[in-house]
Amino acid sequence: MPRDALTREQIVRTAIELLDEEGLDGLNMRALGRRLDSAATAIYWHIKTKEELVRLAGDLLWDEVELPDLATADWRTAATAMATGMHAMLTRHPWLGQAFGSHLLFGPGKARHDDHSLAVYEHAGFVGAEADRAAATVFIFVLGSALGPAAQVSLTRRLGRGGADAEQRLADTMDRTADIARRFPRLRARLDAAGGTRSGADYAAAPESSFAFGLTAILDGFEARLASG
Repeated sequence: MPRDALTREQIVRTAIELLDEEGLDGLNMRALGRRLDSAATAIYWHIKTKEELVRLAGDLLWDEVELPDLATADWRTAATAMATGMHAMLTRHPWLGQAFGSHLLFGPGKARHDDHSLAVYEHAGFVGAEADRAAATVFIFVLGSALGPAAQVSLTRRLGRGGADAEQRLADTMDRTADIARRFPRLRARLDAAGGTRSGADYAAAPESSFAFGLTAILDGFEARLASG
């Protein structure tokens, strides 16, 4: 595809597809060019660097998080919807959470999300810096909750490239992890909870509904703080 037939949006959306499948390490202009049936030089005409491409792709994803109407939703419903939407988006695109630690991410998509998040906590009754702290607390919790699944995707992808040997190394590691865990009473209890069938990965995984539990606890704390004046 010649460079004048490509559009910036087309390049960014195709980059998202590649990132979702291959992760940050799998993104390069040559691989992207193959997907677009275009020379890498044609992509550079629109986007100069990989860093810029990751930033543009990451910012576009924030449009997937629905921003509730504060004229019709109470603050807690709105906060829950935004946090849940962000968590779902980060789970769909696990590379984005990892990119926070390696790329400078900014743009109108994230700014729009952050502005609405502040509005939610101002709507709750927080004022000034307190609204910033409330929004930041939830943001950090959601991001941290999504990092585990993202890391698992990345690890599985990397081991998958190693073939059968990598699969055996993973199985051996899980067995060794479980053996070590059995030295400690609470971890041993978790392993034994399913009749001894749990692996090292199972005991280390967050229990089901952990995200909902944590978010509810944070919002309960906000309500108590607001009620105390």
